[in-house]
Formats: sequence, C-alpha cells, structure tokens
Amino acid sequence: MNILLIQREGTDLHNRLFTSETSRMVLRFYHPRKKPCGVAITCSTLGSALSLTKELRWYIRRYVREPLFEREPGIWFTHQLAQDVYYERTAVLGPGWKYRKLYGFRDGKLVSSVPMTAGSTPDEYHQEYIGADRTIEIWCTEDDVEEGELLAEDAGPESRGAETP
Repeated sequence: MNILLIQREGTDLHNRLFTSETSRMVLRFYHPRKKPCGVAITCSTLGSALSLTKELRWYIRRYVREPLFEREPGIWFTHQLAQDVYYERTAVLGPGWKYRKLYGFRDGKLVSSVPMTAGSTPDEYHQEYIGADRTIEIWCTEDDVEEGELLAEDAGPESRGAETP
C-alpha cells in the first residue's frame, strides 16, 4: 500500500516533513520518497496508511493538497473512499467502479482533475487536452466526483479531456 501526498503549490513537502522533529519521528520507520508532485510513503496495509495520515493530520491540512492511497499499481483512492473501504466496508470495489477521475500532472504539479465516464479508460482522455504530461486514475466517492466536475468546469474547456474539440 502506497500513500501519495500531493503537495500544495509552492511547497516542498519532503523538506517540510524532515525539518520538523515531530513529523520526522512519525516517519522514522517509513522512509518517504520525494516525488515531483509531493511525497510517496510505503505502508504495509490500508489500515496502517490511514493511521499514518491521521498522525500527519496537521501537516496534511497545512501543506498537502490531497492524500491518495494506491489500491494497485496505477489506481489510487481518495482519502474518503479509503476510509469507506476500511472503516465502513460499504464500498464494494471492482473493475467496474464508476466513480473515478483523472488527475493530470505537468512538471510535477497537479494541473487538472477530470471526471471519468463509467466504463472509460485513462487512455481515452487525451493528455494534451487536459494539459498534462502524466496522468493517474483516482477512484473516489460520488461526492468526490461532483467536486471534480466543478473543478473541471471552473478551469475551462481545456481541462475537460476528450470533450474538447
């Protein structure tokens, strides 16, 4: 299980975490890796990943745009979906999960969040239309997708993926 902490604009999250004695102590067994978009941390289980993000709550609120949890290589959960899966066990995940979005990154910065239609694949969304050089698929709750739609509408037509002419 991997955690990806997407840093806020203008923040060097890795540096922030290691200049604080408190976060250094919390992370001493995890060996966080610096990524262009933030920090990646490997945990043994979803429960331990959620526990770690809870311990880092102050830093996440202050310096992190969004924590993501890797379900399998290339597929990530939002924090809310990870909690639903672990604590409430209400989400039954499978290949046809319909609440998804596509995050686009350029030079390590999150530049777009595009809701994905049911049954579509990330390859169907042209990266040049969403302004990205790398994308990741995010599985989320219904509420998270609605927030993503609002972000895409606010950002203009260039962030709507394949719908743009």
